[in-house]
Amino acid sequence: MELVKKKIHMDRIANKAGTQMVLEEDVNISDNRPDASHLIGAKGDIVLEEVRVGEDRVNLKGKLQVQMLYLTEEEGLCASMNASIPFEEKINMEGIKNGDTIIPSWTIEDLSVGLINSRKLSVQAMISITLEWEEKMEQEAAVDIYHDEPVEYRKQTYPILQVAVNIKDIFRIKEEMELPSHMPNAFQMIWNSITLNNVEFKALDEKIVLQGEMKAFFIYEGEGDNDKTLWYENTVPFSGTVECHGCRENMIPDIRYTISQCNVEIRPDLDGEERVFCVECVLDLDIRLYEEENLEVLSDIYGVAKEIEAVTTEVPLKRLLFHTGGKCKVADHAKIQNTEMHMYQLIHSEGEIQIADQTIVENGISVTGTLCVTTIYLCTNGKNTLYTTKSILPFQQVIEVPGISENGIYRIQWNLEQLVVTMLDSDELDIKAVLSYQVMAFTSDVADLITDINVSDLDMNKISELPGMVIYIARAGDTLWDIGKRYYVPIAQLKVVNELAGEEIKMGDKILVIKGMS
Repeated sequence: MELVKKKIHMDRIANKAGTQMVLEEDVNISDNRPDASHLIGAKGDIVLEEVRVGEDRVNLKGKLQVQMLYLTEEEGLCASMNASIPFEEKINMEGIKNGDTIIPSWTIEDLSVGLINSRKLSVQAMISITLEWEEKMEQEAAVDIYHDEPVEYRKQTYPILQVAVNIKDIFRIKEEMELPSHMPNAFQMIWNSITLNNVEFKALDEKIVLQGEMKAFFIYEGEGDNDKTLWYENTVPFSGTVECHGCRENMIPDIRYTISQCNVEIRPDLDGEERVFCVECVLDLDIRLYEEENLEVLSDIYGVAKEIEAVTTEVPLKRLLFHTGGKCKVADHAKIQNTEMHMYQLIHSEGEIQIADQTIVENGISVTGTLCVTTIYLCTNGKNTLYTTKSILPFQQVIEVPGISENGIYRIQWNLEQLVVTMLDSDELDIKAVLSYQVMAFTSDVADLITDINVSDLDMNKISELPGMVIYIARAGDTLWDIGKRYYVPIAQLKVVNELAGEEIKMGDKILVIKGMS
């Protein structure tokens, strides 16, 4: 007598922890850079160089990279410089140990750069880092039984969501954008902003297809007689595939990506003129593919000629509750921050979604956040001066998730799908945006699954105490299975003797039980 077992591959978030850090540093402008007269804007990114897991703690080592754009003392020209602020942090996480899997995420909640003097800038930032401790579980469950002796067993079906593929990979994007014919050649790059929008993943057989849009904005210095600050913006689609062993078309992708590297170079066109912006991005992919399955397992078992004891184990079974996408519209009018720097022409706008709170409500998830829009514009002060203004647009969205419980598990990925900024007048902007999201919600049910059996000879003293024939009067909740198990009698025999077409009985039914009947 032997159980047929099947392995179940599940994952779960065992613990979460986070920290906030304030980073401050004064940065000197390097000798090969011109003096600064006015700061235009800044952007930052977090690079985690090391995530080291120890006993009950995680040690982080990384840096805040900041790119700053400023006006030089020469009229109409811009320059930029980079700064790097290192940090180290220890985060306590009870129960974690070396070898466990950590999923980090981070946000820059506030970045402020000020001009101390023409050769020195001050950088202040508050960053938040969240760590998720992910456990991968592999559990065996009995799905059938090989037997020569008479055995009664029944099965139960559980809908589950198994992890079919869990790997890390990279994807390289390489796009070339050529300046329009009416624009001057590029002498050197001053500033760039590369963002990816509407990135989608689709699972196919043995590969994953991804597609999206790359939005690129460049500020550069013109060549020769055009040695002034110029700008160019373009959006291009990209697509490609990543080989993925074990991937199948019906699997559900849950893929996270981060831009780990992004390099921009100015290269010559076919005529040898410096007119082509070449952008190369490396995406770090955390690939997780789920597979839905109706898992049929043994739920109970008893012997007729042998004593069979089922050994059960408590197993959490993950189930997909909801998987869909949606959109949220955000719109508002916004005044510029410095009303002395009036707008003459809009140059570029980009937005960042910051989620402040996510709360489970009845049959849904309530999300509150802000869309922070940074706009670069040309001033009307007659000096061809670039300037920036930031606009904060709050939003709230209730995402419908039928059946989600108070302790539900979910993951929401947000994306800025569309952003349109227009001038109402020299001091006010009209901002319209479409935010898209993908939500996956799970539920976890604990089930007692049979993982082993103990087989022994029947207790003859116990068997002899059972009557050879008895009429059993069914009580509330009794089943034919309960009666058969109590008297060591096969279900089929009970049905034949009592002329039952099925196994349904009700309270008060008289069931004839004959022991030892073949």
